[in-house]
Amino acid sequence: MAAFVGYVYVLGSEHRGLRRTYVGWTTDLEQRLARHNAGTGAKSTRGRVWFLLYAERFTSRHDAMSREWRLKRDKAFRKALVGG
Repeated sequence: MAAFVGYVYVLGSEHRGLRRTYVGWTTDLEQRLARHNAGTGAKSTRGRVWFLLYAERFTSRHDAMSREWRLKRDKAFRKALVGG
């Protein structure tokens, strides 16, 4: 059995009626969400409260990063997650 490597995740946020999503990958999902909400995550996530919308587990870094790349471009999937 292959060892667990990491997660690909989609975060959601709503601010002044505007819904946004953020896609990333990490080895520690809880810690990464906490960093985004503390303002020490990605620059584009600062100043918002984020919540987890979706996550997938991967056993290879390559597969996780490949899936992250695809999800970043799948605007229809992300829009469906935030109810838009």
